[in-house]
This record gives sequence, structure tokens and C-alpha cells, in this order.
Amino acid sequence: MTRLFFFLPFAIFVIIGAYLGIGLTNDPNKLPVVLTGKIAPNFSLAPLKGRDNRGFSNNDLTGKISLINFWGSWCISCKAEHSFLMKLKTSNAIQINGVNWREKNMDSGFQWLKRFGDPYNFVGVDPNSEVVIGFGVTGAPETFLIDANGRIRFKHVGPLNQKIFDEKIVPLITILQKES
Repeated sequence: MTRLFFFLPFAIFVIIGAYLGIGLTNDPNKLPVVLTGKIAPNFSLAPLKGRDNRGFSNNDLTGKISLINFWGSWCISCKAEHSFLMKLKTSNAIQINGVNWREKNMDSGFQWLKRFGDPYNFVGVDPNSEVVIGFGVTGAPETFLIDANGRIRFKHVGPLNQKIFDEKIVPLITILQKES
């Protein structure tokens, strides 16, 4: 019995160590996306103050393949991806829509776009994270590829860049264009 009590803490340590070791090998960018293949959640967002009088809703997602980019002026990674979004807009490769998320000052989003450029066709504000929760967003930036029927086809967590766009999104766009 004494040997069992000696061995038990060691066994527990090995089991916990193995569990944590396996967890550390997982890629945090490969989160399960339960909405892939499903119609985007219903939403209707108010316009970004200062930009225009039109907000952004799920009705704006039908008819063409597009991206939804969740961002905030407070987000350092959003600033890192922004120059790529501007480049993508000028290439006319795909329509980009934005959801400005959790701004403390409602003027911040517009001032940020004024300073760095506005890559978005439609922008809505989500100050209370209602749409963010509906899409399962875990942090900014996150970008979703939406097909012409309003279905979510791909989710990217983190800053979008040319490599990710070319390797992951462009092949999906090509497939989606053939489907329509």
C-alpha cells in the first residue's frame, strides 16, 4: 500500500504533463469553425459615425463573394494587416466589408480609417459585441470569406496578409466562382 501512495503522485504528474504537452502542440489559429458552410447570422449594424449614413447587414452579403473583416482602432494587429487590406481594395480582387468592434469612443473608428485609409465597401459598428458573438469571433482581427449566397466558407484568425490570401483564400474564391 505504501508503494501505491508513492507511485500515485508520480502517475498524476505524468498524466498532467502529457495533457499539457499535447495542448502546447496545438495551433491556436486552427480553432474549430462551426459556422463554415452555414448562412451568416442575421445582423443589422449602424453606420460608422462620420463615414456615411449606411450601415452593414447580412443583406449586403448576397450576390457576390466578399470578405468580412472584424477590426478595431484599438487593435495593434489590425494596424499590421491594414496596409494589405488597402492593397487588396485597389486590386479589386474581392469586396471587403468591415465590422468595427468595441470602440470606447465612437469617433475612433472613423478617425482611424481617415488616417490609414478605408478599404471597406460597407462598415457597421458592433459596440456591444452582438454580431461578434454570432460569428464566433474570438479576437480582432478576424476575417471571413462569404460566398454569393451569404454562406461562410472560411475563417482566418489574426492579421490577413498576401501569403495567407494567395494560399488559402484565392483557391476558395476560384472554386466559388466556378460554382456560381
